[in-house]
Amino acid sequence: MNVHGTSGGEAGTLRGRNYPTLRQFTVFMENRVGQLLEVVRRFEGTLVRIVAVSINDSAECAFVRFLLSHPEQGREVLERAGLALIESDLIGVELPETPQPLLAVCTALLQAEVNILHAYPLFVQPRGRAAVALMVDNTDLGLETLARKGFSLLTENDLVGDD
Repeated sequence: MNVHGTSGGEAGTLRGRNYPTLRQFTVFMENRVGQLLEVVRRFEGTLVRIVAVSINDSAECAFVRFLLSHPEQGREVLERAGLALIESDLIGVELPETPQPLLAVCTALLQAEVNILHAYPLFVQPRGRAAVALMVDNTDLGLETLARKGFSLLTENDLVGDD
């Protein structure tokens, strides 16, 4: 996990639209009526589309996780809103066309002893197939394992869609 504002180092300069992970932005918000709508509206009129969202809330606060079609511009929108955010790498994987597609993904990762920390579906189907975003405890091993097992992995470029 890379807390935004710290030096990204060399990894930040190597990252491009075809980097094999998806950037997730976790935003801390007060748990009050209209707060999420206020943040979502900030993307109106931009190229940035929300392609996945996950919300964990309590009585007083919420952590909202976003995957965005244009992460660089999306980060700027969130920063201009004055929101504290954390940037992390997730694995995007297309689900195979099997009766239990998530079973195949989970089995592959379990065999490599990679734990899934959280997962959520994508609103978009980049190549016409359902896909999920996974945060795992070892991203490099997770990517390597899924690729070796023949799963189709997504890049940020796959999330852009038709602009």
